[in-house]
Amino acid sequence: MVFQRFGAGAELLVRYAEWLAGPGTSRGLLGPRETPRLWDRHLLNSVAVAELIPPNARLVDIGAGAGLPGLAVACVRPDLTVDLVESLLRRTDFLTEVVTALELTDRVRVIRGRAEDSAVLNTVGSAEFVTARAVAPLDRLVRWSFPLLRPGGSLLALKGAGAEGEVREHQQFLTRMRAEVRGVIECGAELVDPPTRVVHLIRR
Repeated sequence: MVFQRFGAGAELLVRYAEWLAGPGTSRGLLGPRETPRLWDRHLLNSVAVAELIPPNARLVDIGAGAGLPGLAVACVRPDLTVDLVESLLRRTDFLTEVVTALELTDRVRVIRGRAEDSAVLNTVGSAEFVTARAVAPLDRLVRWSFPLLRPGGSLLALKGAGAEGEVREHQQFLTRMRAEVRGVIECGAELVDPPTRVVHLIRR
C-alpha cells in the first residue's frame, strides 16, 4: 500500500480501518462482504478525493454513513476541518466514538441531521467543499448540497463508472441550478485501480 504520502495520517487511517472492520461491521454500517476489500474499494477510494481539496479548507461530507469519504479524508489531511452530516443515530453514535478515539475532535464535527435541514444549514453553511459518496442521484445531491456551499464552492460527488451519464441526464437541471460542471475527474491513480471518479461542480 502507498502510505508514504500520508505521513502521520497513515496510522490514523489504519486505526479507522480497524473500527470499520470491527464495530462498523458488527453494527451493520459496513457489510461483512466488504471487509476483504475495505482498503481498495472504500478507504483508498475515499482518500483519493483529497487531492482535489486545497490546504486549510473546510469540508462538509453529507450522508456520511460510516465516515466515507469525509472521515477518511480527515485522517490524512490534518489541515482540513471536516463536518460529517448524517441523519441516522446509530451512525452518528459510531462516528462520534471514532472521532473521539482518533483524537480528531478539534477539527472534525459530527452533525446529526439531513443536509436539507435548516438546523444543518445554520451549523455548516458557507462551506468551501461538500463531498458525497453513494448518497443519491446528482440532481438530489445538488439540491441538498448547494445551499451549504458559499458562492464559488465545490461539490465533489464520488460517482464511479456512470459519472458522465449522470451529468448528461441532469444537465438541464444543473443549468437551472447555475451549477458549473468542471468535469469528471479521475483521482488517486497511484493509490487505487480503477481510480476514483469524481463529478466536480461549482456553485455559481
